[in-house]
Amino acid sequence: MNPFAYKTTSLAIRTLSNFVKARVNLHGTENIPEGAKIFVVNHFTRLETFLVPYYLDNLLKQPIWSLASAEFFGGALGRFLESLGAVSTEDPHRDRLIVKSLLTNEASWVIFPEGRMVKNKKIVEKGRYIVSYAGGKHPPHTGAAHLALRTEFYRQRFLWLSQQASSEIERLRPLFSLEAPLEVNSMGTFIVPVNLTYYPLRAKLNVLNKFAKWLVEDLPEMLTEELMTEGSMLTAGVDIDIRFGAPIEIAPYLQTRAIARDIRNPETFGFDDPLPCLHCMRKAALKIMQRYMQAIYDMTTINHDHIFASLFKHTPSNRIRLDNLRRRAFLAIHKGSTQPQLHVHSSLESNQNHLLIDDRFGKLSDFLSIAAETGVAGREGPFIVLDRSKLRTIFDFNRARVDNPVAVMANEVEPLKELQRMISRLCWQPGLLLRRQLADHFKKKAEQEFEEDYRQYYIPNESKPKHIGRPVLIRGRSRKIGIVLCHGYMAAPAEVRTLAEYLGRKGYWVYLPRLKGHGTSPEDLAGRSYKEWICSVEEGYLVIRNLCRHVVVGGFSTGAALALELASRIEDLAGVFAIATPLRLQDAASRLAPVVDTWNRLMHRVRWEDAKKEFVVNNPENTDINYLRNPIAGVRELERLMDMLEPRLGDVKMPALVVQSKEDPVVNPKGSERIFNLLGSVDKQYMAFNYKRHGILLGEGSQRVHRVIGEFIAQLLLKNTVPVQVPALQAGKEA
Repeated sequence: MNPFAYKTTSLAIRTLSNFVKARVNLHGTENIPEGAKIFVVNHFTRLETFLVPYYLDNLLKQPIWSLASAEFFGGALGRFLESLGAVSTEDPHRDRLIVKSLLTNEASWVIFPEGRMVKNKKIVEKGRYIVSYAGGKHPPHTGAAHLALRTEFYRQRFLWLSQQASSEIERLRPLFSLEAPLEVNSMGTFIVPVNLTYYPLRAKLNVLNKFAKWLVEDLPEMLTEELMTEGSMLTAGVDIDIRFGAPIEIAPYLQTRAIARDIRNPETFGFDDPLPCLHCMRKAALKIMQRYMQAIYDMTTINHDHIFASLFKHTPSNRIRLDNLRRRAFLAIHKGSTQPQLHVHSSLESNQNHLLIDDRFGKLSDFLSIAAETGVAGREGPFIVLDRSKLRTIFDFNRARVDNPVAVMANEVEPLKELQRMISRLCWQPGLLLRRQLADHFKKKAEQEFEEDYRQYYIPNESKPKHIGRPVLIRGRSRKIGIVLCHGYMAAPAEVRTLAEYLGRKGYWVYLPRLKGHGTSPEDLAGRSYKEWICSVEEGYLVIRNLCRHVVVGGFSTGAALALELASRIEDLAGVFAIATPLRLQDAASRLAPVVDTWNRLMHRVRWEDAKKEFVVNNPENTDINYLRNPIAGVRELERLMDMLEPRLGDVKMPALVVQSKEDPVVNPKGSERIFNLLGSVDKQYMAFNYKRHGILLGEGSQRVHRVIGEFIAQLLLKNTVPVQVPALQAGKEA
């Protein structure tokens, strides 16, 4: 290998990496051992042949050479790979070069056990690892295992011969270009499984295609496909998760009588001579290969596309209700992310409510558009209709990533047996059971979070009793309409419980979520953001959405603003009501907040923490419910919520009711009038009460407010129970 060429090529790759949009995430680097190392890597694109050596070079500060398929070693690409330290699988000196460099720890090696790119990611058939390619099928290669065994064999043989002062060691030294026996690595030999997962996998025409077509008039189809797939990864942006598994120590596989006898054989034998222990070595190589293949594919980084594609694959029917697809995807991600043996993409580690609510990150809609473009699935009203033949058909190997990416996505996670079993079970569960699971999940989650927060932030003589802050579900008599009712800032579910009980007596299901940071102590609220309050309301909505046919969302004060925010994103709400909604605050704390916030940042900068003022006194109307200290940070979050809400009010299209006290000392009534005018609803009502307080849901005259809200919901119930003509289903049950 030419060290200068290696370094300059590495520099070229580093420069190239600054221009491409791929984001590489390394996991498990602590698993990389000392000693001789062969990294065995799954092979999906040509990118791995230089990406993996480049990142390993940065990690280990050691030359990384790779064994690559002979088909890559033609023309400029071959010269490029050779300069980077790649060796052709057909190089006659291949094995001795690899063993020698491992014995001396001169370099570590990257080997692709599939032997070629597996473009369709089909690696398992009938429970066995089988590599598919354009020319047929074959089992994964045991070459990496054989090389590791031979390295460890000669390492132990050199150490034994050096102790025996044998002349055989002098014969072996020039065979491996050793200056002295001490050059042999004293540490063991290891195979390190490595998995590369790309997300998202999207093949499309890109600038590299156009450039190549400008250079070559008639591009070969295989090159066109590779430029579409791998070019998109580089130019459009892709996450590449490189995961290192636990190292496989080779020495234990040599602990058989036959192998030990050959290691300690004082007789002379050549590097390529057949040894008596050859049969044992082959058996050991097969065991090692099975072990590293399983380790490689067990480390696949599961992403949204894997989940959706697997749901398509396991669905027993050709028709899937879109809502049930969303539910199954959410449950699969929730269950999968709690299994320690599964590895998930970073996008699955965050809150997945968006899958059930508005798909605001486009995870499902993007996948469905790919499925539609390739003819795998299409929309028919509330259903997804599958063409199952497209999931089973064997496509042209070199076109699989372009013509059938959904099948490729499903194939990639096929080796993950636990994931497959779990998804299969979900696909056979009816919609009613899915809804019940989700309602229970979000209800229990809210209760557990309250218990944990209360325990963590409880302040004696200040925190209210648990029944004040605990989320509440009031069971109704009919599931036609359910209500999500949100409390206000510095309050708790108890603030709106009287209204909830009134609605419950009318037969409605009502859920009272607890906004994060509330019902515990002001210190808890001081550390929360308005986005966490939005999440609390979303999860309250998901409780009722999975219990009732239609949902009305409403709230008081900040809870009203959060109800409107949700209504701006969810089109199928039956209605929304907002009571004393803030658009601009007019209490002293809100006017003081910017000044105090600036002061606190200044004190933090000069490290005078004791001078910071983080709370102001609060004098609430309901001292048995509300906090008596108002965190300045909380007021700032409230203002951010209002700033974010105002431009979205036009997106609220469903029937709406706005209720306001004319002389509210906290919320400027002009703000609620502005909210009403900005709402995009055609059917909207404004109701003003001649009260001089903010908390109009409790105390004198509150029954009038309850009655207005009850009448509004009764009107919604009438509108949503008009019979709707539903088209008859085609043959085959929906899933």
